[in-house]
Amino acid sequence: MAVTDDAILRVKEMIVSGELKPGDRLPREADLAERLGLSRNSLREAVKALSLVRVLDVRQGDGTYVSSLRADDLLGALSFVLDLHRGEDSVLEVLQVRRILEPAASALAAQRITPEEIAVLRAMCDAGENARTVEELVEHDLEFHRAIARGSGNAYLAQLLDTLAGPTVRVRIWRGIAQAGAAERTIAEHRAIVDALALRETELARSWTTVHVAGVEQWLSDLA
Repeated sequence: MAVTDDAILRVKEMIVSGELKPGDRLPREADLAERLGLSRNSLREAVKALSLVRVLDVRQGDGTYVSSLRADDLLGALSFVLDLHRGEDSVLEVLQVRRILEPAASALAAQRITPEEIAVLRAMCDAGENARTVEELVEHDLEFHRAIARGSGNAYLAQLLDTLAGPTVRVRIWRGIAQAGAAERTIAEHRAIVDALALRETELARSWTTVHVAGVEQWLSDLA
């Protein structure tokens, strides 16, 4: 493993330095192994590992290429890991991370969001209010938070939050079914967040988002 780790670091250095750019084809395996002072086997294992996390793209019969290195591609590996950890403790930890990141996204959005995006968010609140099932409301909730994250103007933050949202869907549905008034509270908090964004009130948007996200976290903690 130590040899493979070294091989991974060597290839990573070539990408970070700009020697290999997104879309570039890697040199032939034998040439690259010789150049880096690695065995072909360790290089092969490194390529396999980097392809699993979508840094490299192995194309059968055509060679190995550096991927696009876009945030949504690279964070796909995190999504896979999170899908394997859906127990109550893991979901609670994911909610804690959301409580740190989502208010920051709202604060950024308060500075950057457009009037058109505000109008879309208000329409989402109306649609959520008319949701006929808890599952439908949760889907509106997910899309609402995605829209705010996009409004932050930070693609990495938006994709990370979207990735973190997946493991929390089930617990949001549980809360909607079990906790009295959860649906009404969700819509009211959404509207408060949108009002703060429309006023460009950075700290108010941050505070309302903290309250909103912490509600699910607190409910799950109380069950433990």
